[in-house]
Amino acid sequence: MGKDQFQGFSTETIRFLADLRANNNKEWFEENRVRYKQHLMEPLQDMVLALSPYMQSIDLFIEANPKRCISRINRDTRFSKDKSPYRANMWVSFKRNYKDWKTEPVFFFELFPDYYRYGMGFYSIPKETLYEIRGLIDGQDKAFLNIHSLYKGQETFSLEGEKYKRILNPDLPDEWKEWYQRKDIYFVCNKNVDERLFRPDLIQELADGFGTLAPIYHFFLNLRSLGAR
Repeated sequence: MGKDQFQGFSTETIRFLADLRANNNKEWFEENRVRYKQHLMEPLQDMVLALSPYMQSIDLFIEANPKRCISRINRDTRFSKDKSPYRANMWVSFKRNYKDWKTEPVFFFELFPDYYRYGMGFYSIPKETLYEIRGLIDGQDKAFLNIHSLYKGQETFSLEGEKYKRILNPDLPDEWKEWYQRKDIYFVCNKNVDERLFRPDLIQELADGFGTLAPIYHFFLNLRSLGAR
């Protein structure tokens, strides 16, 4: 496995996820476990190994072990009304070995039966980090202006995340409110299933995209380290 062995996903990968969505039960999954391993887990493992050098060039401390980077397909149903035992999607996450990864910046790739996406951001951004970002915006800090300019200068990723309904600072330009109003922040490229998903050069597309986001990732890391002091 590895960089030279990643050949892309296959139509069988997508078919397995679609079939799982339609047959989300343990009996069906056990009958199709070989499909799961061959068409989903193996290419995901190859993807992680192929991307690892790129990711560790962004941050040497990013975890690159497939066992730690690939999501589980089993769902935790203890606190959910939905008791379906499995997810019909899988993801890869590249992050440092955090105590609570949900509050730290993470690179990700996620695959669904009918689309895929990749990007970087927070699953649950801490309030102190939000306060730091708003303070930098209010003060027109150079570091923020630089990453805002970087974001505006690219066309791959959109800025997403839940927003506060109440306008927090009505005097700001709309483009800065896109940051200021967020409860959480992430940069994502959403794509319908296409031919690129089935080709080896998907790795280069992801590496280039993550490289574009690297300065914003380091901006977030710096904010988190300041908040921890």
